[in-house]
Amino acid sequence: MSQSPFSGSAETAAAVSAEPVASQTRSDSGSDPRLPRTPLGGGGALPGRRRFGPESVFRLFTTASGAVVLVIIVAIAIFLVAKAVPALKVNQANFLTYKDWFPDDTEHPRFGIAALAFGTVITSILALLVAVPVSIGIALCLTHYANRRLATSLGFMVDLLAAVPSIVFGLWGRDYFFEPVRQFSKWLHQYLGWIPLFGSDGPYGKSIMLGSLVLAIMVLPIITSLSSEVFRQTPKINEEAALALGATKWEMIRMAVLPYGRPGLIASVMLGLGRALGETIALALTLGSTFAISFDIIGNGGNSVAANIANKFGEASDTGRGALIASGLVLFGITLVVNVTARAIVYRRREFLGSAA
Repeated sequence: MSQSPFSGSAETAAAVSAEPVASQTRSDSGSDPRLPRTPLGGGGALPGRRRFGPESVFRLFTTASGAVVLVIIVAIAIFLVAKAVPALKVNQANFLTYKDWFPDDTEHPRFGIAALAFGTVITSILALLVAVPVSIGIALCLTHYANRRLATSLGFMVDLLAAVPSIVFGLWGRDYFFEPVRQFSKWLHQYLGWIPLFGSDGPYGKSIMLGSLVLAIMVLPIITSLSSEVFRQTPKINEEAALALGATKWEMIRMAVLPYGRPGLIASVMLGLGRALGETIALALTLGSTFAISFDIIGNGGNSVAANIANKFGEASDTGRGALIASGLVLFGITLVVNVTARAIVYRRREFLGSAA
């Protein structure tokens, strides 16, 4: 097979032209020791990650911060258990089902959490039933109906309401809100007395209704603020798409805003529930401090775990303080269950949204 006369000359010319470039590259890299020695035609390897660089330090810091929270929770649980066990050992009644509270009886100490747990749960639920619809309405008004100037002013007032101390709410409820609630209780019994919730014929005063309404006002700014932030995160393209299809504003909110913000709404409601379960001074000033299980919410009575601790701790004996700490352990367990349940609900909803996408 014959070879072209120009092939040899072309290869020779290419070799000659490439040799000065290669020699220049080697001489340039060799003349300056600061330049890395790299092969021809490509860049150097990526720099390796430092073993103890800023990223590793930040990761260790965040991990330690998360671990501190768990350590604090475990330490609180250990403290409550250690202080409650001596009182539970001398208790001569069933702690979970007994309603009365006589831990300071030297001969027959008896105490139980049934009435206190019932009062704690029912006041918190009633407070949420009142606060959640109002909070969602205020949040929707601030984000979709009110103009920017009015929304800013109303949002500032809601945030300011959250800064009021709980004792101020308690004193206001006991001294000024007491009479309107008493008159409202009379009206409820007069026209709706056939319902067990409003069956009491008096006297009216410090009651579950009074405590629940004060508690609703206290948790309202928390739920409103978080709900407003959730509604503002709704993608504008979702809202505009609903409006472009001919939906009214309420239909757009119902189809685009509320479904998107449902996990955040659940989280805000559960955070408000946690705030309601642990409220102390306001309920201590507005409940009747009785130990009874009754669904009548307008008659004198009602109590909660936190309010009972505030009322009894100062005059309690060693066994009495242990009993109060044992009731605090039950409240700790209730709030833990509530928060774990809220986290599970939000997580399941997030997984559903991810699978649908």
